[in-house]
Amino acid sequence: MSGGRLRIQVFGAGELVPAFEGFDAVRAGTVEMNHANSYFWTGKTAAAQYFTAVPFGMNFQGMNGWFYDGGGLELWNEVYAPFGMVALPCGNTGVQMTGWFKKEINSVADLKGLKMRIPGLAGKVYASLGVDVKVLPGGEIFPALERGVIDAAEFVGPFQDRRLGLHKAAKYYYTTGWHESATVSELLINKAAWDKLPADLKAIVTNAAAACNVISEAWCQKHNSEAMDDLIKNQGVIASRCPMR
Repeated sequence: MSGGRLRIQVFGAGELVPAFEGFDAVRAGTVEMNHANSYFWTGKTAAAQYFTAVPFGMNFQGMNGWFYDGGGLELWNEVYAPFGMVALPCGNTGVQMTGWFKKEINSVADLKGLKMRIPGLAGKVYASLGVDVKVLPGGEIFPALERGVIDAAEFVGPFQDRRLGLHKAAKYYYTTGWHESATVSELLINKAAWDKLPADLKAIVTNAAAACNVISEAWCQKHNSEAMDDLIKNQGVIASRCPMR
């Protein structure tokens, strides 16, 4: 889109900075941008988590309405202003699954004492129900679940969960997640670097991020349905509706 004027080099978690340290890296100017979910920065500013997902919150269309036309994006950048950063929605994985469990869950009482990987505001809800909440980066979820370090885990949805191999460590898979009805990915940008860009490049980044936001959710709808079908028919997964009510 920029005709070569803007070049972005991408690094995975751990290649340049460790997982969960993207916020500090952008703030310090070590990197100009970070792509993640804002609820991982709750320790930096509690309000950050509201821009990823809220339990029993808005769906994909509602989140976009709030961001683009309801003042959500302005509020997001107001929260980050003291840190010298700006943010844009840059992806959405849609409604998430309740997660993977090593044992069958029949009621809320069955949650008590479980060790579960789950971030954000949902983690606070689970903690109030007696769950030992763990926050782990994606790459650490499978080994932790396989070795019994955790008893349950929530990640994204059927396609990405299958990609991590979570179905090989736990067979009970519950739908549909109340905790993240639409999960927003964040493009976090160092404001000093952002302010150096001319207006047209800022517009290109903004619109590219918006395109990623819309296209990624559509992609997830299609691929998650196919992955879910495979998990049930071919991978021995026991899938059922969320019993936690």
